[in-house]
Amino acid sequence: MNPRKHPRKKNASAMKMLGAQVAAFRRAGGFTQRSLSERVVADEETIASIEQGRRPLKADFAEMLDELLDTKGALSVGVANMPEIDQFPLWAEQYVDHEREAIALSLYANQVLPGLLQTEAYAREVFRSRIPVFDEDEVETKTAARIERQEILHRKVPPTISYVIWEPVLRQPIGGRGVYGDQLRHLRTCTELPGLSIQFLSLDRTRHAGLSGPFILLETPDHQHLAYAETQRGSQWVADPDEVSIMSRKYAMLRSQALTPEESRDLLDELLGEQ
Repeated sequence: MNPRKHPRKKNASAMKMLGAQVAAFRRAGGFTQRSLSERVVADEETIASIEQGRRPLKADFAEMLDELLDTKGALSVGVANMPEIDQFPLWAEQYVDHEREAIALSLYANQVLPGLLQTEAYAREVFRSRIPVFDEDEVETKTAARIERQEILHRKVPPTISYVIWEPVLRQPIGGRGVYGDQLRHLRTCTELPGLSIQFLSLDRTRHAGLSGPFILLETPDHQHLAYAETQRGSQWVADPDEVSIMSRKYAMLRSQALTPEESRDLLDELLGEQ
């Protein structure tokens, strides 16, 4: 199996088991989650997520914990022998990690609704549309993972998130009338989430700053600013400050060209009234 072409994800049960080991070793070493996070310079939420099996323990972090907790390499061995199942392409794994930790996300979408805003049924239909097709087991695995990513929207302190979505994406009835109606209602609910803004870029715009395609801007906990763009067969990370600045300016212009969040809610209400 070529890891650059086949998606992979750590087995959920094994992640929970390894996470429980981390928690046991931490307690045996006399650390709380907070005090451990301070020693390893990581967010307390990161430690909690690993211990609860919600995020994978990475090899370098396992090595650091082995040394600090004097666990004789047990955690590193656990990571090395972690079973895997198909999940994300290797080129997307880094984005998922950054997304999970981001303090701010800004996204322009002109093809499909952003994954963090999709209902389970909508996400399933998106994956079923893929060519070459996924088998149903793979569709279900990927759908579950996409919905799991949405937990960041419901944290006690969620990231600040801004979306600009081209209007044709909103109007495309992926999955049929029932799936589409539920997706519209879900979007309307999402507009009420704290720290989240949804704006639609009207179809009647004669020009706009997003003609080169979709992209994502991301700010990490240590205030590094990154940009990310996916293509048909891969992705591109942009870390150069000058290039990130260009994409940030594009996004600022898109926000000014789009409907306001209030006008966008009105558009959703109008479409829901037509259901």
